[in-house]
Amino acid sequence: MPLVYSPHYSIPWDSRHRFPMDKYRLLYQHLITLGLATQANTHISSPCPRSRLLLAHDAEYIDAFIEGSLTPQQLRMIGLSWSQQLVTRTLTAVGGTIQTCQLALKHGLACHLAGGTHHAFADQGQGFCVFNDIAVAVKTALHKQWASRILVLDCDVHQGDGTALILENEPRSFTCSIHGEHNYPFTKQRSDLDVPLPRGSGDEDYLKVLDQTLAQLARLPAFDLLIYDGGSDVHRDDRLGHMNLTDDGIRARDRRVLEWAQQRQLPSACLIGGGYDHDHARLARRHALLIETAAQCYRG
Repeated sequence: MPLVYSPHYSIPWDSRHRFPMDKYRLLYQHLITLGLATQANTHISSPCPRSRLLLAHDAEYIDAFIEGSLTPQQLRMIGLSWSQQLVTRTLTAVGGTIQTCQLALKHGLACHLAGGTHHAFADQGQGFCVFNDIAVAVKTALHKQWASRILVLDCDVHQGDGTALILENEPRSFTCSIHGEHNYPFTKQRSDLDVPLPRGSGDEDYLKVLDQTLAQLARLPAFDLLIYDGGSDVHRDDRLGHMNLTDDGIRARDRRVLEWAQQRQLPSACLIGGGYDHDHARLARRHALLIETAAQCYRG
């Protein structure tokens, strides 16, 4: 199964920072140990060009970030400290999601060992998200005519507010967000389909709602690409999730989504989304649940 990764995803970072920057490197190393990542199936991502960012973001904001001239208030909203390494990391991660979509369309299924920066708006980043890789990938795929109708299924515990707003007037995409009702962002945007869940939802409740949501999506006109944000922050041990899913619950969630897509011959690009834990190695293993499940579906 194709994997997309870059050593630029984990840059030197303050270990006390809330954002677990090291998880990407640790995830890749863990997948090597499991035999799921090799030189043969690892595709190294390249930076997203400005022309593609412009499909979803304002030129002034793009240039201010790349040049390092964002205001202190803008940087506080994002929650990350600017550096040239952060610019390289950000552009490469957005490029990686685009590449994952291309590989999914070619192979049926592909996974990005990053991605899911769904809180970024056209003119402003927030919530550890600089650019919205999902929206850029959707806009690119439609612009390049790689796909004509795209489903974004966001199962990160936080609503994909930036994605919803950027794509709100794009009739060829459909945004669906299953998220914590009383979690960040506290001002929600309107997705094409929003499915809010109460705090403390466990495996049984979550999977019941997921099945109902997939049944709703099945009644829509057919899609030719799925972008799936399989955030691990729904896990009961996540620092910021406030949900109660177990490892088995996350595996079941991912299997339901990917088998639903396979039944419809719908190419699927998977992103690891959010996940937070002081123990970054434990967090990497939690993110790996998506890759392990996807690999099983790919072999099947």
